[in-house]
Amino acid sequence: MAVDLAFSGGGGGGSSTDPDGPDGVRMTWNSWPRSKVEASKCVVPVAASVTPIRASPSLVVLPYAPLRCKPPCAAVLNPFARVDFTAKIWICPLCFSRNHFPPHYAGISETNVPGELYPQCTTVEYAPPPLDAAAPPPPPVFLFVLDTCLIEEELGYVQSAMRRAIDLLPDRALVGLITFGTQAHLYELGFADMSKIYVFRGSKEISKEQILEQLGLSVAGVRHGAVAGAPGYLKGPQANGLHPSTSVNRFLLPASDCEYTLNSLLDELQRNRWPVEPGNRDLRCTGVALSVAAGLLGACTGGTGARIIALVGGPCTVGPGLIVSNDQSEPVRSHKDLDKDAAPYFHKAVKFYDNLAKQLVNQGHVLDLFASALDQVGVAEMKVAVERTGGLVVLAESFGHPVFKDSFKRIFEDGEESLGLSFNGTLEINCSKDIKIQGIIGPCTSMEKKGALCADTIVGQGNTTSWKMCGLDRSTCLTVFFDISPSERSSQPGIPNPQLYIQFLTNYQNPEGQMRLRVTTITRAWVDGSNTEELVAGFDQETTAVVLARYISLKMEMEEAFNASRWLDRSLIRLCSQFGNYRKDDSASFTLHPNFSILPQFMFNLRRSQFVQVSSNSPDETAYFRMLLNRESITNSVVMIQPSLLSYSFNSPPAPALLDVTSISPDRILLLDAYFSVVIFHGMTIAQWRNMGYHNQPEHQAFAELLQAPHDDAQSIITDRFPVPRLVICDQHGSQARFLLAKLNPSATYNSAPHEVVPGSDVILTDDVSLQVFCEHLQRLAVQS
Repeated sequence: MAVDLAFSGGGGGGSSTDPDGPDGVRMTWNSWPRSKVEASKCVVPVAASVTPIRASPSLVVLPYAPLRCKPPCAAVLNPFARVDFTAKIWICPLCFSRNHFPPHYAGISETNVPGELYPQCTTVEYAPPPLDAAAPPPPPVFLFVLDTCLIEEELGYVQSAMRRAIDLLPDRALVGLITFGTQAHLYELGFADMSKIYVFRGSKEISKEQILEQLGLSVAGVRHGAVAGAPGYLKGPQANGLHPSTSVNRFLLPASDCEYTLNSLLDELQRNRWPVEPGNRDLRCTGVALSVAAGLLGACTGGTGARIIALVGGPCTVGPGLIVSNDQSEPVRSHKDLDKDAAPYFHKAVKFYDNLAKQLVNQGHVLDLFASALDQVGVAEMKVAVERTGGLVVLAESFGHPVFKDSFKRIFEDGEESLGLSFNGTLEINCSKDIKIQGIIGPCTSMEKKGALCADTIVGQGNTTSWKMCGLDRSTCLTVFFDISPSERSSQPGIPNPQLYIQFLTNYQNPEGQMRLRVTTITRAWVDGSNTEELVAGFDQETTAVVLARYISLKMEMEEAFNASRWLDRSLIRLCSQFGNYRKDDSASFTLHPNFSILPQFMFNLRRSQFVQVSSNSPDETAYFRMLLNRESITNSVVMIQPSLLSYSFNSPPAPALLDVTSISPDRILLLDAYFSVVIFHGMTIAQWRNMGYHNQPEHQAFAELLQAPHDDAQSIITDRFPVPRLVICDQHGSQARFLLAKLNPSATYNSAPHEVVPGSDVILTDDVSLQVFCEHLQRLAVQS
């Protein structure tokens, strides 16, 4: 394989056309092998990346309920169904059952078909009218949980961010407030005469029942409220306008009613008053505060979409969820501590957040985490609660940093800037008979709905055909792993069905509070495993790189002795051996089909990425990177694995550059998009001209435009992305140039001979092999007999 085949292009983004297509589904293999043995020879697992409620301009919305196949199949009518218009019968493509059309479909004919049968409508959304058309949809709930163990400057940033958020909230949204330090304080916003606060001790674990009891929202009161109000609503105020003492409305008020009260409370907000001895950390009860928030939301009736938005500025040091003692001489756990089982609080904290996740999933509520601190705050422990509920996560250095400020603002914006935050989602998957589902990696929870479609091997959230997504948005992406297991019946003589079918059904409550059902039905071809050409033609190397990254991240978390680099190397060698063109034991003859040609480069960058080389990051950062990798689209995830690099110079328009140290030149500006950070890197000559102020002189207008161009492009990347990436502006040989150098292929290192280094370029101080050496080794091992 010529190295240039494996080294084409600097980035991994999709083409200008939409790579996800109208269905938002991408697969590792678009032609599927028919048997388990043939599938295992393919090396790469058969998996699909699904974006359940992706925004699409061509989406057809149907204002009626869907037509379903008879149980146990229950698939929805779709364009792949065979229809007999005279007998008014349709045959389900998944289970081959014959179904009669109901009377209201009596008018259908070849020239008059319903929207769900249009060939182009493989994805449709059903918006049936609500049962009670007069009742308004339930308002969303935002419960803010604020850390007060902060220095005055950080607390000021939190106050201003909260004021902006309150201004942006829709008037009908219900808002609540909890602050915590050594104790957790819940504010009764409905008590207007004075500030009324419920205080919970931070050192003691407290159950949901105890919380409701203390707040006067005992089960009897909640039941009474649930009967009085419509399903899915909070119990409203009584006729005289007063909030009854048993109603959760004392704590959760419409934003329009409590804006003044909230702003007054924010003005009065003070740093945690509990005395801290020298050499000690603040006593911070994050776990109790989140328990109180989840308990309070437990008093809402079912179907209420709610988010707990936690702003945390340091580690939990007291009570449940404790991750480090308050003695500052004890450092927060590192990857080395976790590997050696020397993190005494880790497993107990994870268990606490696992139970909190179960409670929130049961209630259908979301936990969003905004962590801003120079030290770790416990994202690694909280990961389970955020990911299982489909929550958002942002990790920044300070509450004053644009990464936090701009990301926090984005979740409340509407219009084109809106993230499309939705609630109460469930995903069901139905497929053809010979396919089983191993599980899903991504922001969801298994609903333990076992059935004939469940595979014996479990990957991620498995053992089910139905998953709960308490929170989801337009970019939420899930990875579904399939198992091919033909039954005895399917190997009977006769003509086998050449196509397989998979249907994804997503029920969710959209940002306006209306229930919707998104139905996506896809088809792919079965191929005989010996027909390598068809398999190769249907291979998607970008999806494969991302699926493997998600899979090894899961295995690194679950299996202590798992060696990710070795596993990736072996898989890549087997794959190249199976699908490469070569003569045995002749590495010079090795070539790869274009559909596989960039995969070695992806694997090279994945091995060097933060997902595999975890020791240079904290456990919090690793958990953060993995959560975003698991929920982002394929295009975005590829950029996390293999950043894109653009070059700007006087001689040519902006152009993609190789992700290599040779791309550095004194008279170039480079723009690196590494997803979590965007780096503008000025070559030495450019930096000197800028420092001398040439761009301010009228005769050097072209230089001013050259300096500005990467800033404009960086801004357009930052505007479209959540969480907002960190912008780094640096110069060649400057201290922050490390953000670029760490991502480049080390084709020139400190060991290189002088003639091997491009004049004016740079060298990388590393012992890592270059892509060229990696590919040479790969070729040699792949052709071995």
